[in-house]
Amino acid sequence: MIRSSLLIAAASVALSGCALLATPDPVQLYRFGGGSAFAGTGATSACPDVHVSMRRIDFPEASRGDRILAVTGAEAAYIKGARWVSPAETLFEEALRNAFADGGTCTVLSSGPLTRDGLLLSVDVRRFEAAYAAPGAAPDANIVVLLRLVRPGDRTIVAEDRISVSESAGENRQSAIVAAFDRATAEASRQIVLWTDQQGFQATRN
Repeated sequence: MIRSSLLIAAASVALSGCALLATPDPVQLYRFGGGSAFAGTGATSACPDVHVSMRRIDFPEASRGDRILAVTGAEAAYIKGARWVSPAETLFEEALRNAFADGGTCTVLSSGPLTRDGLLLSVDVRRFEAAYAAPGAAPDANIVVLLRLVRPGDRTIVAEDRISVSESAGENRQSAIVAAFDRATAEASRQIVLWTDQQGFQATRN
């Protein structure tokens, strides 16, 4: 009788262990970059078309994929229970391409081969992270991007620059942090488009 009771108890423990292993922590999915970076601006221009091909966007290894990177001083971790609905680099590139379509007054962003007088745009994202001044504080969504515009024919660097964008989440909540990333992405996209327009236009006049 004692032996039977022990076997039943052992089986119960094994089954409960399997149930625990089969039940992952809930994860909330988020996206960013859905809004227009140029909503309501109505920008128009008489400048000539500048045909630009954009290279695949580079992202820091720690920020790639669907996890949301958080940094406090020298420490880094991923925000528990929150994921991007697609890899961050994919969402960022979609947002940037939409920004070019909505607000590029000089730039025609091409997905095909470069034209003879076309330019090549490199977008190197160096930071894409929620930065905390102290544990538990309201973080900032920080984005740092290196830009380079090249004339492929002779590999001449037409222009290069660095942009930094920071948007405060206002509070330490997942939805507030995601909203800060959304605003930061829109602003970074807007600056990239305006910079490419300006530098590309000047390149056609030289």
